[in-house]
Amino acid sequence: MCGIAGYSLGRGSAVDRTLAAQALLAGIAERGADAVGYAHRAGGEAVTIVKQRSGASQLLEQIAVPADTRQALLHVRDYTKGHPSIEANNHPIRHGAVVGVHNGIIVNDDALFAHHGIERAEPGMTVDSEVIFALAERSRGRTAKALEQLEGAMATAWLDEERPELILARGVGRPLWTGRSRDELFFASTKAALELAEETLGLKLRKKELGVGTLLAVLDSAIVGDERFRPDLSFDEGVKLPSVRAPGERESCLAALAALAALAAA
Repeated sequence: MCGIAGYSLGRGSAVDRTLAAQALLAGIAERGADAVGYAHRAGGEAVTIVKQRSGASQLLEQIAVPADTRQALLHVRDYTKGHPSIEANNHPIRHGAVVGVHNGIIVNDDALFAHHGIERAEPGMTVDSEVIFALAERSRGRTAKALEQLEGAMATAWLDEERPELILARGVGRPLWTGRSRDELFFASTKAALELAEETLGLKLRKKELGVGTLLAVLDSAIVGDERFRPDLSFDEGVKLPSVRAPGERESCLAALAALAALAAA
């Protein structure tokens, strides 16, 4: 059970980019401690990725997001497939021009790589999440249909260096929430993570859980695409995974965030 979060900001947003990333990361910190990472970009620039093999508490205070950043992704990992000792398996994951984060498990990733003749982005990669971003890169304009090939549980988000939008998608088995204000759109695995961002940043967000089989395209703070796809509803993990995987990480991050927010306000 991983955690994902991020944002897409309009030109008028005065949000502190680094503090926003820190608040969202603190909000999802309890969902995994095998690896942590974030990605960001400004305008049409390339996506910058930072990740390490640790819990969120070891990265939170080192996060640095440029002031002109418009989009960001964050991830904490509780791994299933693809050992975290191989950096490429950890999130955010790059496949070609696409950089993304995923919460869930895809059980037919190897079969899809073989069927489509797609090579892994790096030797040694085995993480199942990569197939989402491989299909996203290959199927621009037909992404909703491509996602129907996936078998498993999924809440995901990605940036494509060939396109300006942030993409959000929810299949089955994992939650995904959005929170919107005039110049900001935030997303996270839980409503509580968005509430923490609200409190930290002094915003009021209109919060909504994405429905199963939803694909959104976000540009600045506006939803510019809203499609539906049919995920495999027959998928059964066999056991319900607990959402809290690293409770100590949340406690440590909340304490650090309080200090960082106070410093930012001083």
